[in-house]
Amino acid sequence: MILDEVDAETRLVLERHAFDGEMFDRLRAALVAGALTPGVNVVPGVVEAPQVDDLTPMPGPGEVGFEEALAVGTAALRAGSIATVVLAGGMATRFGGGVKAIAPVIDGRSFLEVKLGETRRLTRDLDCSIPEALMTSFATDAVIGAHLDERDLGDPLRFVQPPAPRLRPDGSLFLGADGLPSLYGQGHGDLFSTLRTSGVLDAFVEMGVRSVIVSNVDNLAARVDPAIVGMHVLAGTPLTVEVVPKERDSGGAPARVNGRPRLLEAFQFPTEFDQDTVPVFNTNTSLITIEALAEPGELTWLVVEKSVNGEPVIQFERLYHEVSAHVATTFLVVHRFGLRGRFLPVKELADLTAMQSLLREMLRRSTTST
Repeated sequence: MILDEVDAETRLVLERHAFDGEMFDRLRAALVAGALTPGVNVVPGVVEAPQVDDLTPMPGPGEVGFEEALAVGTAALRAGSIATVVLAGGMATRFGGGVKAIAPVIDGRSFLEVKLGETRRLTRDLDCSIPEALMTSFATDAVIGAHLDERDLGDPLRFVQPPAPRLRPDGSLFLGADGLPSLYGQGHGDLFSTLRTSGVLDAFVEMGVRSVIVSNVDNLAARVDPAIVGMHVLAGTPLTVEVVPKERDSGGAPARVNGRPRLLEAFQFPTEFDQDTVPVFNTNTSLITIEALAEPGELTWLVVEKSVNGEPVIQFERLYHEVSAHVATTFLVVHRFGLRGRFLPVKELADLTAMQSLLREMLRRSTTST
């Protein structure tokens, strides 16, 4: 068993954060046997580009449908039925190291400070309450907790996704430069299980939450928008995924699998499929109903090849948007750029430098309009 191979301190970390050793051992055995390889990530069946009707354009101010969406979304927010979950488990490996959520992004304010600040600005504007939660990791939770206290950012709910040890391609335990097992988070598919086991899902239900907005901590443009909330409510689907026009992007995108719309990661497409035929790109911002969060269906364990210190490693991961394979999904095409843009991820220091003026203008405008 993997838990018998790691040192005592690593074992304590794994057990403290609800690592499922039995599941990991089954996945590892399948990897060693050759039954679980990166090739199995490709979805079976007929994969086609999405049809025009599979994509819902987000109307802008003055366009048909915008005022209705704005009114419905505002009502939902004022009713307290919308919560947010910020994915904040990552380390800033391309951002100079450390915990990315607390890294300064503008005027000394951290990603998390800006993210929470934007939500709280809206609660003041609308005189409403928007419950907040953070999905952290073994590597970020303590640091984020201290940052919340230091910056007086309140006490949003927190839940920690389980860690797992990286493996070598042959299935043996990978050890880092320090001679210790190298741990990682098992993908944002942990959202569903950790929401339930942590009690945060039950807390949301008790608060009257009906849908949750999920977004990355480093996408500061993915703010709570009443009109987008309204589009989700009006669509009536368990899942709304925000997508933007594609521009040489590589990553997740909607497709039709055996005639059914769902979201796929780039490595899940068949090699012969031309991904350029899909005109939009996944932003990893979604709205999910409480019911879908409670019963997401079975998520596939994916084999992800990475490189750590120049050495190849294997990680087992799940992705939360695979729930689109089990529930009806609205793919909402939102603005990518401009002041109404919804996709402004900051992955590297160079990105931050280039985006400073846009970020500053976006935040300035947000203080004067809903």
